[in-house]
Amino acid sequence: MAPSRVYLTPGMFGFARLAAYDYFGHIARGVERRYATRGRAVEVRVCEVHPTSSVRRRAAKLVELVHATAGDKGPIHLLGHSTGGLDARLVASPSVRLGRHVERQLGWLERLTSVTSINAPHYGTPLATFFATAKGQQLLYAVTALTVSALKLGAPPLSLASALVASLGRTTDVLGLELALVDRVTEQIARVLDDAASRDLRDWLRQVRDDQGGVVQLMPEAMDLFQAGVEDRPQVRYQCVASYAPRTELRDWVGSVRSPWSIASALLFRSMQALTSNHDERYPCAPVDGTAQVFARMLGHVPERSANDGVVPLASQLWGEPLWIGQGDHLDVVGHFPGPEGHNDWLCSGSRFDLARFDSMLDCVVEGMLQAES
Repeated sequence: MAPSRVYLTPGMFGFARLAAYDYFGHIARGVERRYATRGRAVEVRVCEVHPTSSVRRRAAKLVELVHATAGDKGPIHLLGHSTGGLDARLVASPSVRLGRHVERQLGWLERLTSVTSINAPHYGTPLATFFATAKGQQLLYAVTALTVSALKLGAPPLSLASALVASLGRTTDVLGLELALVDRVTEQIARVLDDAASRDLRDWLRQVRDDQGGVVQLMPEAMDLFQAGVEDRPQVRYQCVASYAPRTELRDWVGSVRSPWSIASALLFRSMQALTSNHDERYPCAPVDGTAQVFARMLGHVPERSANDGVVPLASQLWGEPLWIGQGDHLDVVGHFPGPEGHNDWLCSGSRFDLARFDSMLDCVVEGMLQAES
């Protein structure tokens, strides 16, 4: 029997492998273990995409990878985190237009079995609207630079993390962040990276600066058009995972955070969470109806409309069959949370996401894939 093929597509700012760190490492190993337990063969591959380019360009990269590696037999599954879920939906759409060269590589679509989105902004996110502004660009670069330096150095230099924390008490412009200070801190981090980081890290950071077409496309107004033009493919199972982080005040739990890097990360997360909470009745980042029933059935209660994972509103993450909904931040759900087996927390959100939740979520995802195959 031909193996199943599972293709993983990272979200905005994502990658396949960077600084010896695998974005999808925990999900890939988890999928392989679960298929092996069922006595089924599987090949898992991660698509290398530009971190912030347009969904259409990222989707073309996914098509090329599947075409080159899927062989001519066996079911195919697409799994995308965050923007990667939109990449997968666009590729699967019967009306997709990616250019003649790319479209000639779509013969495998007849074997496509499932599309899984994990915390994807199907109806957009207000955070993208802010990132598209001049002020948002500063915060965007700060988050990116801190993430890269944490990957390479374990944590930013103490003086840089401490400076971000100190900004909380100064004259502020955006949600507790002094923008002039953010500029200075990110410049210092860039200099550290020039000395300590490998060429691929610097290239990745440069890509984020040079092409941010995908950021604009995630605005609620732009995703309104995406929803109007992208169709579901018949006979393909669409399934999703969604999560949200608690809205406790930073001061309520920051005392248990030990390092300046964690406090800086917590501050940035709270800023992003607050921005993602913004609501526009014209573009509500949610399905027209039905979300209350879904949340009541799966959670036992209906979260506030402002609930989000720090990047994407909770209701915006729903598309297809909801498999798992629970507490966790935007990166927890792909394995970036503190714990055993090499898990590493990028965002300090206070969600208390753990291995038990991760395993429960991934059990649901793989079970859905196997059901689609049968």
